Amino acid sequence: MTNQITVDKLLEMRLSAMSDAFLIQLNDPQMQEVPFEDRFGMLVDAEYTNRKNNSLKRLIKGAAFDQPEAHIAAIDYTSGRKLNRALIERLATCEYIVEHRNIFITGATGSGKTYMACALGMEACKQRFKTKYIRLPDLLLDLEIARTENNYRKVLTKYANPRLLILDEWLLLKPTETEQHDILELLHARRKTSSTIFCSQYHDSGWYDQLGGDDSPLAEAILDRIKHDAYKINIIPADPANYRSMREVYGLDKSLSE
Repeated sequence: MTNQITVDKLLEMRLSAMSDAFLIQLNDPQMQEVPFEDRFGMLVDAEYTNRKNNSLKRLIKGAAFDQPEAHIAAIDYTSGRKLNRALIERLATCEYIVEHRNIFITGATGSGKTYMACALGMEACKQRFKTKYIRLPDLLLDLEIARTENNYRKVLTKYANPRLLILDEWLLLKPTETEQHDILELLHARRKTSSTIFCSQYHDSGWYDQLGGDDSPLAEAILDRIKHDAYKINIIPADPANYRSMREVYGLDKSLSE
């Protein structure tokens, strides 16, 4: 069997990384002195690493992060915000996903909520948890359109299935009664099977009122499905007078370059 036939068969089996590594070995005279078992292990490692990397790329692309450049290691703890570093590093292990617990990230506009959520989402992807980022207004619009097109359950499942769902702009606007039903259906489907990160300008103590308070029969039902055992990160400035927006710190504020 010629080497080219071997390469062709590897490519036919979609083992391109192994094929490339094989060719590199053939062109490296020093490899002739390496035992067969070690050389074969190198080929397997090359293919394995390539597939793991491609899998991660697909997960990150599918997550559709608002800030795909976000990383846990890049979180700024010296920017005048009160942050619990130990808690954030613990959450970065993704143990909360295995435990099916939620995270509430609250703070004012520009406090870095979305960046932190995306950074945690990136860690979830690295551990091969299917992740999805979506703004709540966009999700509700998706469900509204799906209802008119008779594929409501299909779209609901798209958001119910990911092991980690990041809901940004959570309750930024008070949802209508129909939207509250949609939120309840989604959260009920995700209950005890997955985790959700809620990013909101409102502290979680104000979510009941945003959901209609005593005038809404669904407000308590919605909160009941997410508030138990949730981790809470309330981002507040340590020194309000000298506080810098995290959009500026991370170079995300386009107005600064205009």
